[in-house]
Amino acid sequence: MKAPRRGATLEEIEHVYRTRLPDLRRVAAAICGRRDAAADLVQEAFVRAVRERASFRGEGSLEAWLWRIVVNAARNYRRSEREHAELPADLARRENGTRPDHARRVAAAVAVLPERQRSVLFLRYYADLDYQTIAAALEIAPGTVGATLHAARESLLHLLAEPEAAR
Repeated sequence: MKAPRRGATLEEIEHVYRTRLPDLRRVAAAICGRRDAAADLVQEAFVRAVRERASFRGEGSLEAWLWRIVVNAARNYRRSEREHAELPADLARRENGTRPDHARRVAAAVAVLPERQRSVLFLRYYADLDYQTIAAALEIAPGTVGATLHAARESLLHLLAEPEAAR
């Protein structure tokens, strides 16, 4: 049996960076909660990846390894910026006789999901990653990805239905 390759080349890391940069930034922004911080977070994550490229064990895909670094950077930023996001109390309130903006309602509901659920949602729907890659990026089992994604969708349905019942 052939031993897994160790290390990653600069060219391989650069290829992922160039081909997935918009997705990486979008997911970093979604996880950390600040679009203006996403570019810096992705940049810092790739600097770390380049410095630590010899530690890539080759047991999974390089892209999943790089996603893990970006996700962790965004999570760490979010933790340092705010300890806990809360659903705004006025989420269901009508403004000027109209319903609140749907995108704002969804963003507020996503903000209160547990961190793992948010991360799985962003990696699946923002980055369009498959379950295997998400599992590797978050260091969880592929089955856990499916269960977590299901739980996140159920939570969102519940959170977004609450204002409907309150009217």
